[in-house]
Amino acid sequence: MRLWHSVALLLLAGSVAVDAQAQGTISSLPRKETLIVENPEGTIKNAGWFNIWAINAGGQSTGLHQLAMDTFWYIDPQKGVDGVWDNSLASEKPIYNADFTEMTVKLRKGIFWSDGVEFTADDVVYTIQTHMKTNGLRWSAPVQVNVADVSAPDPQTVVFKLKKANSRFHALFTVRWNAMWMMPKHVFEKAGDPLKFAFDPPVTLGAYTLNSYDPNGKWFIWQKRPDWVRTSVARFGEPGPKYVAYIDPGPPDKRVIAQLNHELDIIHDISPEGMFTIAKQSKSSHGWFKGFPYAHPDPTLPAVVFNDQLDAFKNRDVRWALALLIDIKAVSMASYRGAATISAIGVPPTGSAPDVYHVPLESWLQAFEIDTGKQKVKPYDPTVGKQIADMLRPSMKDQIPSSADEIAKSFGRGWWKPNPQAAQELLERAGYTKKGDKWFMPDGKPFAIKLMVEGEGRPVMTRAGSMITQQWNKFGIDASTVVAQGSMADRRAAGDYEAMITWSVETWGGHPDLSFFLDSWHSQFVAAPGKPQPPRNWQRWSNAELDKIVEQIRQTGFDDPKGLELGRDYVKLAVREMPTIPLMSYNVFTVMDDTYWTGYPSAESAPYTDPVPNWANTKYMMVKLKPRP
Repeated sequence: MRLWHSVALLLLAGSVAVDAQAQGTISSLPRKETLIVENPEGTIKNAGWFNIWAINAGGQSTGLHQLAMDTFWYIDPQKGVDGVWDNSLASEKPIYNADFTEMTVKLRKGIFWSDGVEFTADDVVYTIQTHMKTNGLRWSAPVQVNVADVSAPDPQTVVFKLKKANSRFHALFTVRWNAMWMMPKHVFEKAGDPLKFAFDPPVTLGAYTLNSYDPNGKWFIWQKRPDWVRTSVARFGEPGPKYVAYIDPGPPDKRVIAQLNHELDIIHDISPEGMFTIAKQSKSSHGWFKGFPYAHPDPTLPAVVFNDQLDAFKNRDVRWALALLIDIKAVSMASYRGAATISAIGVPPTGSAPDVYHVPLESWLQAFEIDTGKQKVKPYDPTVGKQIADMLRPSMKDQIPSSADEIAKSFGRGWWKPNPQAAQELLERAGYTKKGDKWFMPDGKPFAIKLMVEGEGRPVMTRAGSMITQQWNKFGIDASTVVAQGSMADRRAAGDYEAMITWSVETWGGHPDLSFFLDSWHSQFVAAPGKPQPPRNWQRWSNAELDKIVEQIRQTGFDDPKGLELGRDYVKLAVREMPTIPLMSYNVFTVMDDTYWTGYPSAESAPYTDPVPNWANTKYMMVKLKPRP
């Protein structure tokens, strides 16, 4: 166990540097009681920073937000341990008044911080008031925009008075990947400036406390609390692992080797090729799907995201023309080697979305027409997912499902048929002209597109971008990829791009409500050209019809069926306007090794949560994991 021993040596060498480290070393941890997980953040620069409310180069996916933190509610991206919605620190769902200007939260009794102090409404009020009066905390802006007043009528009740109606205010405290976590009042009120307090070691609400960490940021070890029964997760049973180690195992090849040597129980993500290697060489390893395509389709939607404020992309005819030049089958093979889950609509094909959006809108998509000015075409091909499966079947054989439902779940349903003739007619109607074998814009300049990709930081999406620019070039558009290695987030927010491969759609997954991303698409949040764009409308698209949909959702209850109808109205609008070109879900090749632990989530038999280990929902996986006898 070379990796295990190397971590042990590092810990032994530095264990006296920090108080938390003095509690134990890796050599004292029994392997059969220790779950070893990849931290996708890699090496943490400021390893001793556990103040998750203040941003200071500390880690989140070190186990901090998965095992130590807690908040009112969780929505699982899959089925959930006991349903999609879970009341965590809250004892019931949010309670709104009639006009959604007030939200009441009832808290669970018997929850204690890891230092023995009881969690009460005083902690909640302190957390909110600290964010109201402190600029620069992670959740300062949404709190200050929404909250007029917060009070605690009793130790288990918190009342939020809002500045304006907001039927989705609870989303701030509802975990998708993370959410606003509660602060321990009795610790922070003595700590001084909350922006400068490291919170080392952290006092936790979750079922684990910090055992030790590497001051160089390579690994973090958490230990099950003796009083885990006084945490919210105890309702589902005792967490299986006594210790959980989040480590930086190195580049993809080392992750593969570490798992083949049973030194890394969960790989966060590797390339398709790495997944195929493990599948061939290890009988104890598996992904979300038992066989091909292995990966978990996360509730995010990689797409060709245009800067819709640029003249080149303001016209929907241009955006649609570019969509009709893409062969999604080739993009799937180039990016994921076929292990992609495609989506023609602006909702990722995972969680509850297929049943609520993809299936009900299938007949509408098949009937949908585009008028190019010279002809009417029906661009949707419902068989594309099956075509991808059929392409793979000769080499993958019985690993490829044969039933229509399983193919749709694994590879997606339909997509747009390549139609260069219709694309030409749409461009011509938009004032574009072709001279020789090159296209020119209405102002006479060559039609050129620089498609921004992340390079080595996200190779799957980079390969997708390269294939798409090849297809556009073949048509006569001067397209090229631009690598934004390490600068994608900054350039995306600044609008410093023409088009890019990224996502501006993120859904809850298990719950079909779309407001998690859709509210941010309202035109009130669209920044002027040259100004920073707040998340998540990276395409900077404004549309009056969309604004009306969003405004109706804001006045509709979270579980009201009317919200789903409004969601489908958005999907139809996005198809007609094509503000971005949806491609596929972000499939994550999380690989789990059964050598020491059983009970991992899986698509076929245990879809209780997302297996991707940097999600805060991982806390539910801990109660399902059991040591192998």
